[in-house]
Amino acid sequence: MSVIDQNALAVGPRISEADVADYIALLKPRVMSLVIFTALVGLLIAPGHFHPVLAITALLCIAVGAGASGALNMALEGDIDAKMSRTANRPIPRGRITRAEALAFGSTLAFFAVLTLGILVNWYAGALLAFTIFFYVVIYTLWLKRWTAQNIVIGGAAGALPPVVAWVAATGGIAPEPLWLFLIIFFWTPPHFWALALFRSDDYARAGIPMLPVVAGPDATRLQILLYTIVLVAIATAPWLLGYFDAVYGVVSLVLGAGMLWLALEIYRKRERSASLRATRKMFAFSILYLFALFLTLGVEAVVRMIGSWT
Repeated sequence: MSVIDQNALAVGPRISEADVADYIALLKPRVMSLVIFTALVGLLIAPGHFHPVLAITALLCIAVGAGASGALNMALEGDIDAKMSRTANRPIPRGRITRAEALAFGSTLAFFAVLTLGILVNWYAGALLAFTIFFYVVIYTLWLKRWTAQNIVIGGAAGALPPVVAWVAATGGIAPEPLWLFLIIFFWTPPHFWALALFRSDDYARAGIPMLPVVAGPDATRLQILLYTIVLVAIATAPWLLGYFDAVYGVVSLVLGAGMLWLALEIYRKRERSASLRATRKMFAFSILYLFALFLTLGVEAVVRMIGSWT
């Protein structure tokens, strides 16, 4: 990157060149889609009747809150994103949007998402959404990500909260079921992102981010992926064994859990570079399928029960 390019990145463009696509990119749509999906499952499995209009309102507010978090995260990490090949094409490093514009955009979205959820649904859910945004932006982005190798472990709490926010929106309270969903996502996050970090470790090192492979090395990371995967599979299976979720979910969690464990063992065993890269890429991809299938199973079971109650 030339000196001119670096100066442009530091101060941002004088006149914004952003279009709609750039602002959509600020929302981190792929992350937002996962948030919407897990929150939807939280709504579906919640007991009682939740008016469809309020349900849609809650889901939209959670989605906008997630987008706001993404925009604020990008605004605060423009310097990091510019140094990583995976993120260098984001709107701020490219000079399409200024840091100030992204901060204003994200803050406005966050304010209205929390306010709307609080006024139209309930303030318990609104407060929890506000805490989720604060945790992701302040605790994770400003503190954990730049200062500790445990950034993904602790910061994963923010990504695990949307189904809990949805449950609280639907019921006004808390219960074991959404806490199990929280724990599943919380323990899923480290092996998922550490697999990514293993084959992107050069990127993180160049950006000065203390991800586990950079700080502790690949072998320690492989061990942590295996240990967290063991805990994840146990956590994911426990709500079925304890009677909170149905048998179909139990079978799915066992089958997919076996796949996660096998891939974690492959990562742990294969130390040669090309084989290790293949294993980590497979783990990263399969972990997305794992989480999606678990939550999809819960959502489908909830819909089937709902339809059964109407007949």
